[in-house]
Amino acid sequence: MISGTHGFERMREVCSNLAVATLGLLCLSSGLQAQPVIGRIFPASEFAARRAAVMKSIGDGVAIIQGTTERPGEQPLRQNNEFYYLTGVIEPRAILMIDGRTRKSTLFLSPTNEKRELSMFGPSLIPGDSAEKDTGIESVVERDKFGPTLIAAGTAGRQIFTPFRAEVLGSASAADPVALARATKADPWDGRESREEAFQQKMKAAAPAIEIRNLDPIIDTLRAIKSPREIEIIREATNIAGLGIMEAMRDAKPGMREYELQADAEFVFKKHGSYGPAYFALIATGKNTYYTHYHKDTAILQDGDLVQFDYAPDYNYYTSDVTRIFPANGKFTARQKEMYNIYLRLYQALMTSIKPYVSANDIAQEAVGKMEKIVANYKFSDSKIKDAANSFIDLYRGKTVRALGHTVGMSVHDTPYAAATLQPGEIFTIEPEMRIPDEHLGFRLEDMLLITKTGYVNMSGFVPVEVADIEKLMAQRGLSDAALKLPAAK
Repeated sequence: MISGTHGFERMREVCSNLAVATLGLLCLSSGLQAQPVIGRIFPASEFAARRAAVMKSIGDGVAIIQGTTERPGEQPLRQNNEFYYLTGVIEPRAILMIDGRTRKSTLFLSPTNEKRELSMFGPSLIPGDSAEKDTGIESVVERDKFGPTLIAAGTAGRQIFTPFRAEVLGSASAADPVALARATKADPWDGRESREEAFQQKMKAAAPAIEIRNLDPIIDTLRAIKSPREIEIIREATNIAGLGIMEAMRDAKPGMREYELQADAEFVFKKHGSYGPAYFALIATGKNTYYTHYHKDTAILQDGDLVQFDYAPDYNYYTSDVTRIFPANGKFTARQKEMYNIYLRLYQALMTSIKPYVSANDIAQEAVGKMEKIVANYKFSDSKIKDAANSFIDLYRGKTVRALGHTVGMSVHDTPYAAATLQPGEIFTIEPEMRIPDEHLGFRLEDMLLITKTGYVNMSGFVPVEVADIEKLMAQRGLSDAALKLPAAK
């Protein structure tokens, strides 16, 4: 793992001096250490501090959070984001109780399943002193003790805070399982309530006097500002995402299918210990670039196509989100350069206007002034490209801009911004799109920005964006050149 912001910036400077397009992969990959696919990534004290913050917010109340269930097949177990954020525990059907009055927490665990341990998971946490020491949670007991403990809290008239949203696992953001739960409940041939709704009803039946309140906003507020350790993990996830994109750039050539480039990135993801993807691969060639979230990934790259590549890993329960554009054959045409470069300059005008403690709207309006000057001085040979550039500016000109992009953290579309102005410790992406509608073409770059007290750090800035750097990287041999080939049929 690259240690500290200064260490990463120094590494990026060295990479730049050695020419990113040629040696960036070697330079960056030397700082990446393979991690266990799933495991606790923070010390117990960091999880304890998060629970303490919840205690402060709930006062005399009690917070209760369910862990996820077993998987429905031979799939690795990934804990849901909120439970993991507060515990680091990856046991199925665990329940956490955080008591605001006693300032202590209790973890309730299912009985040990020796058959499952032997065949799939390995040793489980066992209630008692060892688990308490390992997790930093004051009391770790059997799950069958949860009922009496809940009833005692209800008898005392305590408020119960619990998540209302459907749980978020890998390859998802909060809106995704929420929409699924809503659609399932509304389906006349299904009608099931969410697991969270069922849990609330069960608690209410066991302790009718309790008042149930939503815990989600409290945890969202905590997650909005990333801790130094979280920032380092997200930096690692971004390094891996960037390396995956760069491998796809090197490998791309006409005749390949979009999913072959996905395979390049996934090799890098697993090589560096990722659990899996943070979201489905958005790899679009030619006219598919027009669709913001195109993900069929089956089209063939044609000579003369541009490729838009947006993909990142789920790494140690944190994600990233980076997008780049490159020519399928490794060389931009003169017209592609004109289209791409004007978009890039407008994108950079927006990025360089970003400051801490400033609202998205004020940043956007400052950027508009820069963009208008860029367009006025740009040498256009095609009115369509000029119209597209002006339409891009119109996204911000005279509009009230509430956000420049979306936050990123444990989910690729993470919790809401902390305030009306950008705050140090927030991480978000900008991903404005420029389109040429009658040609069915879209252009979209995306970078991971960390807000600091004095400005921002572009954590994905090592991934080439300039035409010359992209072409230089694409001139290298790709993974497919070295891969084994099936023997010819006899």
